[in-house]
Amino acid sequence: MLRAELDAIDIKILRELQRDGRMTNVELADRVGISAPPCLRRVRKLEEAGVIEGYHAMLNSPKLGFDLVAFCMVGLKHQSEANLKAFASVTAEWPLVRQAWMVSGDSDFLLHCVAENLTRFQDFVIEVLTANEHVDTVRTMLTIRQVKKLGLVEL
Repeated sequence: MLRAELDAIDIKILRELQRDGRMTNVELADRVGISAPPCLRRVRKLEEAGVIEGYHAMLNSPKLGFDLVAFCMVGLKHQSEANLKAFASVTAEWPLVRQAWMVSGDSDFLLHCVAENLTRFQDFVIEVLTANEHVDTVRTMLTIRQVKKLGLVEL
């Protein structure tokens, strides 16, 4: 499903669900100005098309004991397709890595990491990340505080 195939109601549905994915279908329908049955059909169509990938609770990581958020810029020794795929695949095995992107520029990957504390993050970087056979360079950035947190897509 392409953006051109989405009408104004679909956009409203996506915008509202991105704000609050827990609302009932009746509440969603009311917010977007249609009745509940067609609203549910539209949501299911958006899910089936992969436009809606899932529904998640946004957790407060510091309240759960995960006080450190950091980003790692990772450069690989060789950028062959096999090495890129291998490294991308291994990131799925690292619970501390919450999101990973293959990027262009000075680095090959950008990793978003969340850890209990600085020691746990340092252990990961030294014992796991830099020890990976494909990794050449790692640059880390510790965050100070999050200043903006929105849904990922502006609609």
